[in-house]
Amino acid sequence: MMKPETPYCRSSRSYLFLAISALTLVLCIGAANSAAAEHIESTPQEVFDAMRGSFQPAKAKGVHARYQWDLSGPQGGQWWIDVNDGTYKMGKGKIDNPSVTFVTSDKDWVALSNGTLGGKWAYFTGRFKIRGSQSVA
Repeated sequence: MMKPETPYCRSSRSYLFLAISALTLVLCIGAANSAAAEHIESTPQEVFDAMRGSFQPAKAKGVHARYQWDLSGPQGGQWWIDVNDGTYKMGKGKIDNPSVTFVTSDKDWVALSNGTLGGKWAYFTGRFKIRGSQSVA
């Protein structure tokens, strides 16, 4: 016979979800951080250009995911990356059926990428949103 769920268990699940979400955010921002660390005053386009050089095919083996960025602001726009078993394509605009979409402002994306805005803080305060598959993010 199963015991009824206690408040402690529900609370633990909430913290587990938050921990997983934070880890997801840190991982996706990590690539951009390393790519744009030397570009404190970058534009979003420069961040994405720098990300091209940091792609590691061996780490993307077996990954099939489509990433979309929707950035607001004067230098905002839409960018996408399509990862397919160790290869990737990147472009500007909208991709069909993204696995995950990242939503933020142009300035916040650059700040996240160069490490001047904390990823966890941006996520938990709503300045950086993740829509779609948390596991793919």
